Amino acid sequence: MTGLSPSQLQKPQNERSGVPGGWIPGAGRILVCRGVCGPATEDWPDSSRDGCPSPLPCGISSSHPQQGRRAAENPGPAVTPCRCLSPSDTPSPQDNTEYFLSSGDKIRFFFEKGVFDEKGNFLVPPEKSINKIGHALHAHDPVFKGATHSSKVQAVARSLGFHMPVVVQSMYIFKQPRIGGKVPAHQDATFLYTEPLGRLLGLWIALEDTTVENGCLWFIPGSHTSGVSRRMVRTPAGSMTGISIRGSDPAWDNSLYVPTEVGRGSLVLIHGEVVHKSEQNLSDHSRHVYTFHLMEASGTVWSPENWLQPTAELPFPPLYT
Repeated sequence: MTGLSPSQLQKPQNERSGVPGGWIPGAGRILVCRGVCGPATEDWPDSSRDGCPSPLPCGISSSHPQQGRRAAENPGPAVTPCRCLSPSDTPSPQDNTEYFLSSGDKIRFFFEKGVFDEKGNFLVPPEKSINKIGHALHAHDPVFKGATHSSKVQAVARSLGFHMPVVVQSMYIFKQPRIGGKVPAHQDATFLYTEPLGRLLGLWIALEDTTVENGCLWFIPGSHTSGVSRRMVRTPAGSMTGISIRGSDPAWDNSLYVPTEVGRGSLVLIHGEVVHKSEQNLSDHSRHVYTFHLMEASGTVWSPENWLQPTAELPFPPLYT
């Protein structure tokens, strides 16, 4: 496995991000690599499959949706209900924000809106109530740790010119049937800000087919070139909300969005500044995804105002092993 093919790496100069030695794909043309994982195997052979000239197997199998469901059904005694903050939310004390803010070095469960009654009882089956699990699966769960640091993921990063990539967060997103909430338009760098910009890359692995009906990703091509005008930042210790929103997003034209339907096993590489969203899942089918973010650590400053911070217990682990 050598990472991305030469044809995938051929991009106009104006799409380059400033990552030393390469670029981060994502917006002028969304890069989708099919065949990342297969319908019944943890490790596809290195051969062309499903239209991608160099498929990117990552070692994640289609059994992961079942593993995710088992985790949701048995969350353990430490889990407390926490409504999942979405990119459009204005934080409030009711959101149990501290649970969210301290999740960067842990595995925690975040629930969909409307799944509890006023007494905290489930209104839906528990296994259908989880929005996502985050944000340190890559560090504490052996299956996801192995997938994140697999030789094939490392090969992708090397082919993109990453010198010192570190893993900053990871999430398992369920997008539950009928209730899986929409994710409003946003840029990942709003929440995971670096100086300079262009050092953040999202790896988004579809563990089930993603369609318009079950909430696939939508992108605005070319939107990674306009900078970041909104930031979610930590507020000073002792403040009521814990986080605040600084600035505002422009009014993005809905007609510019392009849906990105991909099959199970596809990898989508997401530039940190590309505008993207997903709609509510109104179908009878879930849309399970494993996603994590890499940062080029060489010559990069991770904003001390970001909600997620490395800790003594979990510094951002290097991708290369």
